[in-house]
Amino acid sequence: MMKRKSIVVLIVSLLVMVGVGYSLNEFSSARSVQLFGDIVPKVDTDDKVVALTFDDGPGVFTDEILAILNEKGVKATFYLTGLEIEQDFAAAERIVEEGHEVGNHSYSHPRMVFKSPSFIKNEIEQTDQLIRSIGYEGDIHFRPPYGKKFVFLPYYLSKNDRKTIMWNIEPESYPDVAKDTELIIEHVVKQIEPGSIILLHVMYESRIESLKAVEGIVTELEELGYTFQTVSELLKYEK
Repeated sequence: MMKRKSIVVLIVSLLVMVGVGYSLNEFSSARSVQLFGDIVPKVDTDDKVVALTFDDGPGVFTDEILAILNEKGVKATFYLTGLEIEQDFAAAERIVEEGHEVGNHSYSHPRMVFKSPSFIKNEIEQTDQLIRSIGYEGDIHFRPPYGKKFVFLPYYLSKNDRKTIMWNIEPESYPDVAKDTELIIEHVVKQIEPGSIILLHVMYESRIESLKAVEGIVTELEELGYTFQTVSELLKYEK
């Protein structure tokens, strides 16, 4: 009898642990809520303005995405990692020279959950320094790798008067969509609304469909009357 009770207690304890773990994971990935500071998945506005943002890099397709944006006359926000800036400093400089906004996407792109305050501070400040070293002079907004944040990251950002920039449109989160350029464009067009922040990854060969979708996304949204802003510009439209 005691053995059976012990087994039941063990099973219940495991279920509770799994439930708590799942809840913490979901909370750490939430796009619109966190324990400290401001989090921005989109901007509350009636104006037809949106921000096009790219995570990671610079990478092998830096010149390609810059050429597309230049051709379309669009300024975007690039969330770069410190390590990749070091690996291709000249490419990072070109992003700045083309007039785009640069954001901080950490140094080594870790999941910043259950990391120490000193680790988080170093990841952000080391990358801030690198972003300044490529000639960028504007505000440096932060976007957490994988969208993960829990306690110490939001606390650090709030203490330094910095917002957590997320997104409300990410076609690549749907595998069937991510592998098809036309489906990526269609997804963005269907989901778009004033103040949206669009997330794409375009720096690597594995994301070629996303890269090819950028021109179509810009064209389709402009036909709907939308204009493109950097994240800093978009934040000024907040009601």
